[in-house]
Amino acid sequence: MNAISIAIESAGGPIAAAIACSISRQSIDKWLAKGSLPRTEYTGETSYAESIAALASANGKPFEPAWLLAEAHPKKFAT
Repeated sequence: MNAISIAIESAGGPIAAAIACSISRQSIDKWLAKGSLPRTEYTGETSYAESIAALASANGKPFEPAWLLAEAHPKKFAT
């Protein structure tokens, strides 16, 4: 299980994460398939890691947004 999967499950699942981030469930599914957050998260256009971390914390499964950003970086999986 990769970091994005752990974070999404900690937040209550893909639907809950999608609602918290104001995006579609399909977008979350793409993140899960890639094992990474979108590029916009690293260019400062979005703050999905913070939204997911806040929801996970509310669910009693806290983690730091910085951990998710580091572990779910797209370049980490580039070949």
